Amino acid sequence: MHFDSDSMWVHLSDGRVIGVPLAWFPRLLHSTAEQREQLRISSRGLHWEALDEDISISGLLAGQGDQANHKTFAA
Repeated sequence: MHFDSDSMWVHLSDGRVIGVPLAWFPRLLHSTAEQREQLRISSRGLHWEALDEDISISGLLAGQGDQANHKTFAA
């Protein structure tokens, strides 16, 4: 996994690379490079303890960003 100025790039074990905008994850967007390096990878996804950020690989594959910031409005 690596970051550029506006994206997070996740390299999967099957060779695919997922690029997602950091804007989807405000905690990562506003974090420092050092904070982003404090990553724990598990079978469930990506976790940054100090940032209180958890990202599931299945969510990334489904195109989902930070669900805490998504609101549903009734029509």
